[in-house]
Amino acid sequence: MSPAERIASVPVALRCIVAGLLICAALPPWGWWPLAFLGIALLDLLVADQPATTRFRRTWLVCVSWLAPGMLWMWDLTPPGYLVASIVYSAYFGVAVAATPPGRGRRIGLPAAFVLAEATRWAWPFGGVPLATIPEGQAAGPLAEVVRVAGSLLLVAVTVVVGQALASLLRREWRPAVVGSGVALAAVLLALVAPTAREVGEIDVAIVQGGGPQRTRAAPDDATIVFARHVEASELIEDPVDLIVWPENVVHVDEAFEDSSEARILGEIARQHDATVLVGVVETIDEDSFTNDAVVIDPSGEIVDRYAKVRLVPFGEFVPLRSVIETLSGDVPGKDAVAGDDPAIVDTPVGPISVPISWEVFFAGRVREGVELGAELVINPTNGSSYWLTMVQTQQIASSRLRSLENDRWVLQAAPTGFSAVVEPDGTVAQRTSISEREVLHATVGLREGDTWAVVVGDRIPYIAAVLVLAGSWLVERRRRPSAEVDGAGEVDRLE
Repeated sequence: MSPAERIASVPVALRCIVAGLLICAALPPWGWWPLAFLGIALLDLLVADQPATTRFRRTWLVCVSWLAPGMLWMWDLTPPGYLVASIVYSAYFGVAVAATPPGRGRRIGLPAAFVLAEATRWAWPFGGVPLATIPEGQAAGPLAEVVRVAGSLLLVAVTVVVGQALASLLRREWRPAVVGSGVALAAVLLALVAPTAREVGEIDVAIVQGGGPQRTRAAPDDATIVFARHVEASELIEDPVDLIVWPENVVHVDEAFEDSSEARILGEIARQHDATVLVGVVETIDEDSFTNDAVVIDPSGEIVDRYAKVRLVPFGEFVPLRSVIETLSGDVPGKDAVAGDDPAIVDTPVGPISVPISWEVFFAGRVREGVELGAELVINPTNGSSYWLTMVQTQQIASSRLRSLENDRWVLQAAPTGFSAVVEPDGTVAQRTSISEREVLHATVGLREGDTWAVVVGDRIPYIAAVLVLAGSWLVERRRRPSAEVDGAGEVDRLE
């Protein structure tokens, strides 16, 4: 009896749940990345030679078991939204896998299906929720380098290919196991020879983390306390320094920032250290709205540029279907942020910098557009202190690692209570703070020019390629399966 046959003796529902939990365990904060391959292998065994309805049900249960615990942080924002997201996003994968062939064509169709499902949930609805993703689970693993070739969607595909190769081994099907392993190895080798950026200079930076308890909200009631913590932490800055980075929305004003006492204090910090300051500022527009900006202050204390956040957190910075959600859950933000419409880049005295604000670092395009416009460094000011547990913070570090690899840039992350981090262009986390501590990270970082293939290719081409591959998988299926063979002649679905 093969290992696959022994696995098949376990009840279907249990296999589905275990497969999903294994994929989840690869995610930060757990980070056991090899387990994702085993989870996908179990999924492949579950859907092989099954009818479309069975493939949908089994995949849906696998993905609920992955996404529900992986996105548990969302409960703190909106319990109804968390439940809907877990159910609906899992259905994305169920539909995609149901659309794949059940037989040999599955070997190329399943990776494409996962690419399409992941890409869809990263974008829709409400702008998407790209957390608890397969690439974040692989950011610390050996496959992460492939994002230099075609971004995180390629990493999704390669991860699934490795899982399928493992499933073939469990079935003792040696040829597809070797072919799948060879495809994954080829992708990694291609990444190693892919073009990278070149260093054109370096600067000394100081990332200020004010510290304090988790879940200190980015709200007016906490604004004075949070600002004071960061002013005090800035006394730890050691000269010489070229760039001082403060986190997202640690400045909260009800007037124009330029006219505020906070601007005068930050201008004095810039003059004191003869350094550029990049700081997150929330400005109240009216009783219903506000802006979330990254503001640049030059060494003379003058405001020289700003960027308004474009990708907003659903149920955090804006409430979709507000009237309905407020009826279901009264604990929702009272104001909505007003989104900007400019690329995520600012011009500073130290050079052009890509500034995806907080949530935006999970979206590869927000970083990529800044790099395409010449950004030599990426800075992610964030306010992870608002979130429950450390799921968001650790997955954000993983996303910063992916963005560094995709763009071949240093990535600096600044958070009020952690995690703040310095990430090298190869994805290495050179420095990282602890939660709640007051700390200033000092680092010398490179300024880089040039595009990787991932920057040139973007996300659209991998998405289109996945659509074509999924369609082509059915051609493979029809050529290799006898016409008399019935779709779904596999085991009885014990979920029914």
